Amino acid sequence: MKRIRCSSSLCDQFLSSSRQIVPRPRITVTAKGPLLTSHTRALSTTPVRSQYYEKPINPYEPAPGEPLPRARNPLNSAKLAALHARLSLHPSYPIQTLARALIDQSADPIRFYNNSSLAYLGNSLLGYYGAEHFMCTYPRLPTLVLKSAMAAFVGPRPLAAIGREWGVETAFEPTPDVDAGLLQFKRLPPGTTVKGHLRPARSEGVPEEEAMANFVRATFAGVYLHEGVAASRQFFRQHVMSRKLDVDQLFNFVQPTRELSRLCAREGFTPPVARLISETGRMSRSPVFIVGVYSGQECLGQGHGASMDEARIRAAVNALKGWYLYSPANPVDLPSKMDVDPAASFAPAMIDVGEVIV
Repeated sequence: MKRIRCSSSLCDQFLSSSRQIVPRPRITVTAKGPLLTSHTRALSTTPVRSQYYEKPINPYEPAPGEPLPRARNPLNSAKLAALHARLSLHPSYPIQTLARALIDQSADPIRFYNNSSLAYLGNSLLGYYGAEHFMCTYPRLPTLVLKSAMAAFVGPRPLAAIGREWGVETAFEPTPDVDAGLLQFKRLPPGTTVKGHLRPARSEGVPEEEAMANFVRATFAGVYLHEGVAASRQFFRQHVMSRKLDVDQLFNFVQPTRELSRLCAREGFTPPVARLISETGRMSRSPVFIVGVYSGQECLGQGHGASMDEARIRAAVNALKGWYLYSPANPVDLPSKMDVDPAASFAPAMIDVGEVIV
């Protein structure tokens, strides 16, 4: 073996270059597998395509070259066109948006194809329009009664009833060949019970009532996005507020006489007194007593019953309902009115001090 002699300068350059530290690629271990950092990708000269960054597979999307299924081609659906005309939707409302509103998240997990985002927006709109109507029309409603009234108008059960009244039919199974005019969702397995706040996983399916309610919410969102605020308010009045609700049946007083006394003390009224107005058949098997609750000379409420105590309690309940169900004499202006015409005249709504705490 021959020995090669070199100068001291060349040896110093060789040793200094060999001491340089070459950065190693950092590898982060995740649940799905190793992922390369940005520093490693910068050192790489060839593009690396990882399986974790590929486009998710959509079972409802046809392969290249195959015809588009009816569920993804709304223009060929007669049911969808009939539903669009039945709801009197504006031509600016695309029929494709209505078809997307009929696809539940359980049927298609890809958010670009299902109605999850539209249903979220529609739920906010329905809650806003419903809350402003009740709070401006009945400014003294207790919180529990207000929530019950909201649930009676824009809850899942009434919205599902509205969807069935629109004539929407459900598909038995969300397959690719389902007509676009049918509500597509994955049904719960037979025997599944839903109670309380615990629900089955969405991958197992959803109840038909929930899927129908989400469709109605998504339809409202489409009206708001494509037709504007004025059209959405009119659509809400026509399909939701046109339904009758007896708000006085939602009250459930535990101690009505005590609550009425607290109310009179808070408002500075004379303490209430129960007085017998009339009676009949006191000594018979079916007597009737009519009792009135008075604050000074003003009668706050009347009630009847088979005993004096029953009539007195009913009179106190009627007096409390008369207070909580107060509504302004003139038509109220809703705050959403200014969203339609900012230059219109607006009368502020009344805000009560709150309900009585017993």
